[in-house]
Amino acid sequence: MLIGISGTLGAGKTEVVRYLTFQGFKLISYSNDYSESDECPTHLKSPSVSPPPSDDPSLQTISGNDDLPSDISLTSLEPYKTFNSLEKLLDFVTLNWRTNFVISHMRDIEMLETLQKRPFFLHISIDAPLQLRFQRSIKAGSDDTSSGLTQFVLDNDKLLFAPENPLIEINNQAQIKIINTSSSIKDLYIKLSELVLTDMSRLRPTWDSYFMRLADLAALRSNCMKRRVGCVIVRGNRVVATGYNGTPRNLTNCNEGGCPRCNKGQGSGAGLNTCLCLHAEENALLEAGRDRITGIGSASDRGVLYCNTCPCLTCSIKIVQSGIKEVVFAQSYSMDDLSHKVMSEAGIVLRQFSPPAEGVFI
Repeated sequence: MLIGISGTLGAGKTEVVRYLTFQGFKLISYSNDYSESDECPTHLKSPSVSPPPSDDPSLQTISGNDDLPSDISLTSLEPYKTFNSLEKLLDFVTLNWRTNFVISHMRDIEMLETLQKRPFFLHISIDAPLQLRFQRSIKAGSDDTSSGLTQFVLDNDKLLFAPENPLIEINNQAQIKIINTSSSIKDLYIKLSELVLTDMSRLRPTWDSYFMRLADLAALRSNCMKRRVGCVIVRGNRVVATGYNGTPRNLTNCNEGGCPRCNKGQGSGAGLNTCLCLHAEENALLEAGRDRITGIGSASDRGVLYCNTCPCLTCSIKIVQSGIKEVVFAQSYSMDDLSHKVMSEAGIVLRQFSPPAEGVFI
C-alpha cells in the first residue's frame, strides 16, 4: 500500500505520517514533495528529505508529553528512500507494492493523477479550523499574533488556490478526508487507529461495497420527488438487473409533475394508493424476472438484492415472491421492522451495509 498525505498548513500532516511510520510504513520522498519555494511560510519550510515535526506543533505542546504513549518519539522523520523523478518513484513502489509506504505533503497534481492509476494507492487529506492551525503556527515560532494571522491567511490562500497546483483541488480528490481538531498526539493516534487505514477494502472494494456503489449510481437516475433510491440484483457476483424509482415508461416523469402524490410533499406512507411511481426494487425485479433471479442452480445460487434504502413492505412481499435469497441495504426506512418480519418468515437474509469511513472529524 502507498498512502499519500495532503493538507492545509498546520493541519497535522507530519503527525499522521509519523503515526503511519509507527505502524510499519516507510516514508519515501519525491523531490517536489516539500520544496523550499515561497509557497510555504518560512517557519514551516524544511528540506524535502525531512518534513518538519513542527508542521503541527500544538500536538506536541498543548497537552504536554505526559499525554503521549510511552513509545512515541518526537524525533525528525527521515525518509527511507528519496526519488528525483516521478517515474523512478512509480517503478519502485510498483515493484514493491506489498510493502507499506507513505508520502507526505503532496502538492503536485501531476503526481497525484499518476499515483491514482495504481490500485495500491490511497490518498488522505488533512484539514483543521483556520484559527487552530494559526495557533499551531504561533507555537512554531511566529512572534506577532495580529500580523502573523494576516500572513498566515495569505500563505494559506496561496497554497489552496495556486494556479498550477491548487491544493484545494488536490485535497478534494482524497478518498479519506480528516478534520483534525485533536489537542494531543495521543488523542490523534487513537482516532487514527479507529479508522483502520490499512483496511484493504479501501483499495479494492468488497462485493458489498461494489454493488452498493452501483445502487447509489442507479439512484442518480431517479426522477421521484420523494427520495432517490437505487437497486441492483446480482447472481454469482454478476449484475442481473438495476432499477431506480420513478414513474413507468411512457408516463410523465415524477419530477415533471407526473405523480401528483409525490409532488404534494406528503409524509412517508401517506397517499400511497394514489402514487404512480414504481420503486427501485420493483423496477429491478421486473427487469430481471424470476427465471434470471433463481436460475436453474441450487437455492444457494439465488439472487442477492442490493438497495441503498431498506425496502418497504410492499416491495418486500414482491422480493419474497421473486426468489431473492438475501437483501443488503444501506439506509433505514420507516417500515424496517415490517419488512424484516416478512423477509425473516420467508427465510430471506436482511442485513445493513456499513462502508469504511471516508470522512472523519477527530
